Amino acid sequence: MVQRPDSVPEDDGMSVWEHIGELRRRVVYSLIVFAAGMVGGLFGAEPLFDYLVAAAPADNLELNAFSPWDAISLYMKFAFLISLVVAIPFAFYQLWAFVKPALGKREQRATLRYIPGALAMFLIGLSFAYFVVFPMAYYFTERVTVNMGLKQTYGLSQYFSFLFNLLIPISLLFELPLVIMFLTRIGILNPQILRKMRRLAWFVMCVIGVTITPPDVISDMLVAVPLIVLYEFSVMLSMAAYRKRIAARMAREAALDLEDD
Repeated sequence: MVQRPDSVPEDDGMSVWEHIGELRRRVVYSLIVFAAGMVGGLFGAEPLFDYLVAAAPADNLELNAFSPWDAISLYMKFAFLISLVVAIPFAFYQLWAFVKPALGKREQRATLRYIPGALAMFLIGLSFAYFVVFPMAYYFTERVTVNMGLKQTYGLSQYFSFLFNLLIPISLLFELPLVIMFLTRIGILNPQILRKMRRLAWFVMCVIGVTITPPDVISDMLVAVPLIVLYEFSVMLSMAAYRKRIAARMAREAALDLEDD
């Protein structure tokens, strides 16, 4: 008798409600880790604050607190950002663990590699947002202020809200290739769907680029074009993942046919 190939999915025998309960459990685990990351992030908030102030585009940046809650609010924002670094790969692991029974052994090993990739892509997006987009947006707003003859007085909350409103959305968007590739490997997406959505996706990327950058064409393009390239790269990855999935399914069906004979 031919042995069962290692690409055959496991049969967990769970009902729909059991699957929903399992998903809820995974979501709760992710929220617990995110909350723990928030607590840990509070301890890392001050060193990160000192670094960002020292590395600010402005020389001798002076920040002012206009509300008693500004410092507390800033601590929470830093804790949120630090927590994302921990929570995103863990959430990817929980998603992988949830769909694992529906995957073959080879697919399980292949999709497991996405977990460290999720952290890497988040950090790449964070670096791109901080070292490219943020200085560009900052210098533009400062130039407009100087041209109007105004004195720039930086509020603590306003300055870092401006920074985080750039960092967090762009960092999360850099997870797009991994999310699309993962969903393709488990059969939810395919390259045909992504190609049909291309015009809509490009429009959304352009809207994001216009929204989070200063109102000039060059700044908009410096953000929108990399996001569009990121989407096209995601389509290419989806095509590769889709071919592997089809090949694995054909091999599985061939092995089962031999087993039946």
